Amino acid sequence: MILRRLILLTALAILPCDAPAQNPAATPTGRSAAPFDITGYWVSLVTDDWRYRMLTPPVGNVDYIPVNAEGRRVTATWDAAKDQASNEQCKAYGAAGVMRMPGRLHLTWENDNTLRIETDAGTQTRRFFFGGTQPFPTAPSWQGHSVARWDVAAGRGGGPAVGQLTTTTTHLRPGYLRKNGVPYSASTVLNEYFVRLADKGEEYLALTIMVDDPIYLQQPFIKTYQYKKQRNNSGWNPTPCSVK
Repeated sequence: MILRRLILLTALAILPCDAPAQNPAATPTGRSAAPFDITGYWVSLVTDDWRYRMLTPPVGNVDYIPVNAEGRRVTATWDAAKDQASNEQCKAYGAAGVMRMPGRLHLTWENDNTLRIETDAGTQTRRFFFGGTQPFPTAPSWQGHSVARWDVAAGRGGGPAVGQLTTTTTHLRPGYLRKNGVPYSASTVLNEYFVRLADKGEEYLALTIMVDDPIYLQQPFIKTYQYKKQRNNSGWNPTPCSVK
């Protein structure tokens, strides 16, 4: 699919660069530095991996995820009833898994240096912190701690600059990459790259994730998800976490 290839190439082409020293008083905030308006309601486009995103795969299925032997072993022990009884219904809705869920996102600026993402799937809230001033949490959580920055690259052939939101998330509570118990550990580092695309008057958000977990993965798990911007909150339907 041409759109998907463009998304991945764009996300991987925008690399971080060292910014010149600035007067701290004049340093732009995350909101003022944004190269595009990322706020609003976005709906996920399930254009591939339908059977793994819309349905819960069977126990032991790790198709297309580079798990190691330990990851495969743990996946085979998944027990939905046990998660339910342990009040761990949200293990598939942590930061490394929630963005793959079909549903909607609501993005707003909580303040000048905090971008807030709400998901209606699982009713989760993520926060991306700009500026490096937010203290790290003392305990891990489903959404962890996300440090964010804007990366901007010059457009090709003199075209407009291309902007990308880059985030790194750590301090994660162990969770699932898929609902059928494919695990990620507390050692996981999640890197995400958000790129805005436009086509025929519509806006799209492409998110490329890179999940690096030395405990359960042989190599980073890389995947791109797509969202389409909505004109309003039509269809917004927060639902609780579910084990199936």
